[in-house]
Amino acid sequence: MGQKLKIAGWISVGALAGALTTVSLQTVARGGLAPLPLEELQQLAAVFGMIKSDYVEPVDEKKLISEAIAGMVASLDPHSQYFDKKSYKEFREGTTGRFVGVGIEITQEDGLVKVVSPIEGSPADRAGLKTGDLITRIDSTAVKGLSLNEAVKKMRGEPNTKVVLTIYRKDENRSFPVTITREEIKTQSVKAKMIEPGFAWIRLSQFQDRTVDDFVRKIDELYKQDPKLKGLVLDLRNDPGGLLDAAVAISAAFLPDNVTVVSTNGQLAESKFIYKASPEFYARRGADPLKRLSDSTRAALRTVPLVVLVNEGSASASEIVAGALQDHKRGTVMGSQTFGKGSVQTVRPLGPDTGLKITTARYYTPSGKTIQAKGILPDVMVDETPDGNPYAALRTREADLEKHLGNGVDKEKADPKKEQAREDAREEALKKLEEQSKKPLAERKLPEYGTEKDFPLMQALNRLKGQPVQISKTQVERKEEPKEN
Repeated sequence: MGQKLKIAGWISVGALAGALTTVSLQTVARGGLAPLPLEELQQLAAVFGMIKSDYVEPVDEKKLISEAIAGMVASLDPHSQYFDKKSYKEFREGTTGRFVGVGIEITQEDGLVKVVSPIEGSPADRAGLKTGDLITRIDSTAVKGLSLNEAVKKMRGEPNTKVVLTIYRKDENRSFPVTITREEIKTQSVKAKMIEPGFAWIRLSQFQDRTVDDFVRKIDELYKQDPKLKGLVLDLRNDPGGLLDAAVAISAAFLPDNVTVVSTNGQLAESKFIYKASPEFYARRGADPLKRLSDSTRAALRTVPLVVLVNEGSASASEIVAGALQDHKRGTVMGSQTFGKGSVQTVRPLGPDTGLKITTARYYTPSGKTIQAKGILPDVMVDETPDGNPYAALRTREADLEKHLGNGVDKEKADPKKEQAREDAREEALKKLEEQSKKPLAERKLPEYGTEKDFPLMQALNRLKGQPVQISKTQVERKEEPKEN
């Protein structure tokens, strides 16, 4: 663990695109670098000077330099990023699972913001917002025309400030304003319930600071309901990743002591590391969160029949967990080929409010497989619906990202016909999505996860019971294709 402890901070995998990230709170020595390209630096200085003197209107020097840095970093790969003050704050909020806002999970419907569910105990929950409510205005701004991200930013703000949301409630056919006082929200990244007697479902939507603690609490509740569980579904669908130590801890809950969970490899010495299913690799401040489980529950978790659900939105930390459980043959991975985010980034501060996230390594499953631009291939491929994956073509994977890092192993020749076929499939999927959006909620293809209409979950349950599973007839392995720079 000596190498690991040299890096002060926390390690994360995922956050939006699923980056494996080391958040370093110290500057790493940069000895042995090649001499700087003086001619090119002189050109940079010359361009800067010309813009300052010749551009049609005055420019902000600091903004100009900041944009130059951002452009330089963005040219590397999709996950290297320069953080200005605002984006650095948002990044840290994303890994902690804490933010200041009203406390609702949202999506878009017909150009409006739809409440998926209020977070329990949040200001929105106390104000009476309900699942299915549509937000039409945020303060004086009409929601129609805003992106989901823009709407989120308007609802967030400083603690103890107020925001007025105009709500349209369909079942009551009325609109009304609700004034909500913003406060710090702690997101819930773990959900769990008994599907039926003897069989449980636990869903991880992201790997955050509190994820392992919440996982332990939910597992404890499940085993109190039924100490003799016959099967468990670990649902990692659309989980974009998060903290690496959380991924290692979740894997360790199901695996034997001290087996390999994931390894990393890159040029820097500290990027060459093996993480194992042992508290020293995931425990914070010396405390093992898994020890809060009873001995009997911990033992049961290592033997209970397990199905891991994944899809194209399962990235980074969720791929680490799925890959570890698959390689150690601890459970059956079911669903669709995952996102394929297998690169490692190190985030270093450049000052008190800015930082640099830069790709430093790739990570590998216990058997030594890289999933970069490939993903985890399920043991059993299962579609989203009985009729297939109607919207799969709309989902972006790592291999679709411009300038994505190759895996250094597999490479297919570019095939224009494949690209055209994929574009045609996207157009067809868009048409289907538009048609579905016009239907009543109960009749739409993709129901809420964890319900009896959740087709992959029902197939996972069949697998645990030893009953037939409806295997996909259309899904095939998608290999990495050449990137264009």
